[in-house]
Amino acid sequence: MNQTSTMSASGHDLTPIRGADRDRLAAELSDEERHILLDHGTERPFCGTLLNNKSDGLYACRLCGLPLFRSASKFESGTGWPSFTETADPGHVRHIEDSSLGMARTEIRCGRCDAHLGHFFPDGPPPSGQRYCLNSAAMEFYQSEADIPDRIAAVRSAQIG
Repeated sequence: MNQTSTMSASGHDLTPIRGADRDRLAAELSDEERHILLDHGTERPFCGTLLNNKSDGLYACRLCGLPLFRSASKFESGTGWPSFTETADPGHVRHIEDSSLGMARTEIRCGRCDAHLGHFFPDGPPPSGQRYCLNSAAMEFYQSEADIPDRIAAVRSAQIG
């Protein structure tokens, strides 16, 4: 099926990744990453590898590589998960109402591959008052946007070859 390309405000291709393309990307995931990204799981608090990362750079989706958050928006929430006050680009994260576990929450998913990232809460610090609470296993950290591998091009070229 031929899909129309959709670009984010920051110039990233947001054409949905589904089916065989998503399966190819998922083949490289660990069991924990698969559980979190595809099965909407959550890692234990204070155990994620990115919780204490203080380096400057970008956090990208572990499945498709879409830039999600900038280090400048990361803060210590005390919750045990990496937390951010804003997204790198509003189109890169989708908000989905989540009533699992008997409570109303807002799940956040990658705007391109629909992978589960974590949850959003309106209790962050000023000025945004937002807290994006992420699973470390749902992201990869890069020093710059230029370092993020183009996983989509690799998957799509595998279809041709």
